[in-house]
Amino acid sequence: MPEIDQKQRTYGFIAALTAFFLWGLLPIYWKSLLVVNPFEILCHRIVWSLAFIAVVLTFMKGWSAAIAPMKSAKSLGILILSSLMIGTNWLLYIWAVNTNHVLETSLGYYINPLVNVLLGFLFFKERLKPLQLVAIGLAALGVVNSVISYGELPWISLVLAVSFGFYGLLRKIAAVESLPGLFFETLVLAPIALGYIIKLQMEGSSALFTVSPHIDFLLIGAGAATSIPLIGFAYGARRLQLTTLGLLQYLAPTIAFCLGVFVYHEPFSVSHLITFALIWTGLAVYTADSLWTMRKHRRHTSS
Repeated sequence: MPEIDQKQRTYGFIAALTAFFLWGLLPIYWKSLLVVNPFEILCHRIVWSLAFIAVVLTFMKGWSAAIAPMKSAKSLGILILSSLMIGTNWLLYIWAVNTNHVLETSLGYYINPLVNVLLGFLFFKERLKPLQLVAIGLAALGVVNSVISYGELPWISLVLAVSFGFYGLLRKIAAVESLPGLFFETLVLAPIALGYIIKLQMEGSSALFTVSPHIDFLLIGAGAATSIPLIGFAYGARRLQLTTLGLLQYLAPTIAFCLGVFVYHEPFSVSHLITFALIWTGLAVYTADSLWTMRKHRRHTSS
């Protein structure tokens, strides 16, 4: 792999920072579509993402990379599964945001890095280090506190974290670049999504072209709102160290947390604070361990 110079690292940092910032602001976008059924929003997100990515692939002359997964039965099967994972994740996220559960989405994406560690242990036999076990244990205590306080699992948070964790796991196995992979995933989901949109149009119950030009713009723009952060993330990921990328990923749920508490005024009790504090502490332990491991590796390679 060629050496990345400082200028490229700076561009990569700006791109990744922008991607996570935009992801953090997504609740504002989906809440602007409150008058639209979440499943209809999802269908427009899929169809317009497919169209947007097709334009980008044409501009970047990336069709060969987009078609490559279709030549492998294994890649096809894995990407079909990953499309189901990301479709489930997108639908639940939109529904949760538009039913006043922004804080739970935030919690889910805070938990996600620790879910990734656990999946690595279960599927790739990656050894769990003591501090990683502590981090996962603290997150588990946060979930237990939520169960004790409210008598139910924080299922929205857990399903978001686990579905996105499995999505990442499948994409890791498939070894397909971000944009071609997303193109294929939206291509898999597009027939159902487009069919549902056409059905609504025929019934006269579609939000597109019937509510307002503002809603039309947001529904069509959902493709760009989905794809642009991903393009920025992919650009940054190739130019930044994994530790830097790992730290930046906390930006999105932090923005969502602030939106949930300070903008949308969702309930935030002492029990909520304890749950989040346990998750945050677990993430702090996990991050500290990652930084220590990175520095130890640098010292070892430079000696």
